[in-house]
Amino acid sequence: MGLRILAVISFGMSLTRRSFVAVSAMLPWALKAHASASSKAKSKDIPIGLELYSVREALKKDLEGTVRAVAQLGYQCVEFYAPYFEWTEAQTKQMRKLLDDLGVRCYSTHNDEKYFSAENISKARDMNLILGCKYMVMAYSEPNKGLDAWKAIADELNAAAEKLEPSGLKPGYHNHQAEWKPVDGVRPMEIIAKNTKPSIMLQLDVGTCVNAGADPVAWIRSNPGRIHSLHLKDWSSDPAKGYQVLFGEGDAKWKDIFAAAESVGGVEYYLLEQEGSRYGELETAKRCLQAYRATHS
Repeated sequence: MGLRILAVISFGMSLTRRSFVAVSAMLPWALKAHASASSKAKSKDIPIGLELYSVREALKKDLEGTVRAVAQLGYQCVEFYAPYFEWTEAQTKQMRKLLDDLGVRCYSTHNDEKYFSAENISKARDMNLILGCKYMVMAYSEPNKGLDAWKAIADELNAAAEKLEPSGLKPGYHNHQAEWKPVDGVRPMEIIAKNTKPSIMLQLDVGTCVNAGADPVAWIRSNPGRIHSLHLKDWSSDPAKGYQVLFGEGDAKWKDIFAAAESVGGVEYYLLEQEGSRYGELETAKRCLQAYRATHS
């Protein structure tokens, strides 16, 4: 509408003072509506994927069949977790071919800390490049010593960046509960964020953040442009439910989280993740995807 008004004016339409005032009054509203529509369109373009730990038992029985089943549910991307590192180069290439055939992307993998070591990082890099990844995420780390140990992890991620970035890959870090529990008055997640390069992704696990009593929206807003992906795992404060709830059944304020991720976080893709539920793995993945679409629409 705003563009149409501008077009009319640009073609030299003869305006009376009264009509000019009317058009001028409408223009800010029209431009705002146009911007809002563009924002909604952009929001819908963000791929939704599945962290494949959610279907771990099915993967053990039939890797390719499970990936096919996930694609058939409507997921646009997947994230492989640690066992992928044991594949051969041929298996990795076969998986990439399958993903391409299915029209599914793998933007990132989840990795044990040891995959970032000098002995393993070259292999991990090459496998991630074959899969077409953008990010190689450190999936878990829980030092037992204090702030210096967390700073050492930040140093490890920075060193990984030096090794990975020339090939087009970037490291990432994924939080659990421990990163939100203060150590000597400082949350380890703040140590990771403050002491790593801005190019290193801070992948936000929403469920563990909420479980630890942290505010995911505040965290996203305090780290603009670094939250390139989120694990959309819900959590309920009901002790009988915990992580066994489906997406949208827990305590997370998803609409606020999406708004922050898409306005300042720099989100590029979302990943649903499930520890388990009252349904089977693939049925859980199906229901979570349906709930996501209803919430995010």
